[in-house]
Amino acid sequence: MGQQEQQHLGLGTWRFVRTLPVLMIVGGVVFDALTPPMFTAAPMFAAAPLFAAPFFSWLSTLLTGGAAMVGVIGLHYAKDTLAEPTTYTEMITVVTVSGLALLINWVIQRSSERLASARVIAEAAQRAVLPTPAEDIGGLRVAARYEAAVEDAFIGGDLFAVQETPHGVRLVVGDVRGKGLGAVETVAVAIGAFREAAEQESSLEGVVQRLERALTREANRRESLDAKETFTTAVLAEIPRGAGIVRMVNRGHPEPLLLHPDGLLEGLPPTEPSLPLSMGDLGSWPDRAEEYPLPPGATLLLYTDGLSEARDGAGLFYDPAERLNGRQFPGPGELLDALLDDVRRHTGGGSVDDMALLAVARPAEGRAQRRERGP
Repeated sequence: MGQQEQQHLGLGTWRFVRTLPVLMIVGGVVFDALTPPMFTAAPMFAAAPLFAAPFFSWLSTLLTGGAAMVGVIGLHYAKDTLAEPTTYTEMITVVTVSGLALLINWVIQRSSERLASARVIAEAAQRAVLPTPAEDIGGLRVAARYEAAVEDAFIGGDLFAVQETPHGVRLVVGDVRGKGLGAVETVAVAIGAFREAAEQESSLEGVVQRLERALTREANRRESLDAKETFTTAVLAEIPRGAGIVRMVNRGHPEPLLLHPDGLLEGLPPTEPSLPLSMGDLGSWPDRAEEYPLPPGATLLLYTDGLSEARDGAGLFYDPAERLNGRQFPGPGELLDALLDDVRRHTGGGSVDDMALLAVARPAEGRAQRRERGP
């Protein structure tokens, strides 16, 4: 059993599980020794390798079966009953069950190897589709985190990307409706379209329209009605180098937050609500980027609704604005780590939706000047 499974069982339970096969054999010996000959401890000896099979290696399971057989033979030898038919019956039972335990162990080990391979593949897919951005992009400090709701699922329908372009640092955070492989495919299309458009389009509005067209094509090529109705909420932002502002287009996504150096927190809602991407059939309107100040030392936080819709045991939603207001952090990475820890405490460790977090900090004036001059 791996370290992760040990953590799920708990340290005390894991220790008990490790000793259980031994306890079964020792208990069988004690029971057989203290009871009349008409009683038998064969079921306890046979159960020992079965208990070992799911939790131990093939060799340990084999040794457990061997120890159980030694226990049976030793007890009957001490009682001088080795030649009786019941003795052979008990020995055959232990051998048969031990063989079954070895088969179970082999199947479990093979399944674990496949699962480990699947995890590696999933992690590689996540890194390919959602590569972790550099910590310093275009003079800005950047941090990103992805938290999957399903344990051992590395990627879902949430997305983020940051790219330095001739027009400044451009970034996107989005959430694809739906789960599974279809959502992952849409994420890949959205990220690819964003990276190409971010370099080529002179305006942020142009980048948004390129994503709109790409995601609409992706939805239309699918056969099922549910897949065709897929949409993506997103916030796209542009931070021109040295301008002290951020331009944003919000397409039906939770409003970003701006954390000032003194801990004051400010929401950045759009002036006019807009439909998510790939919903142009329901209406069309021109996208207009809105400008907000991004003072030195401030941090821009973008997130998906997996954060704002996380609930505690009483069903109360997590409010990132309320929880972060008045707090200060050394950098964007520390901000996101503290935020994730706080969400886990709020939910008790569980979540029903993926969450993607992206924090971009503009260095304070003194630090920015030192970077420009170099060490």
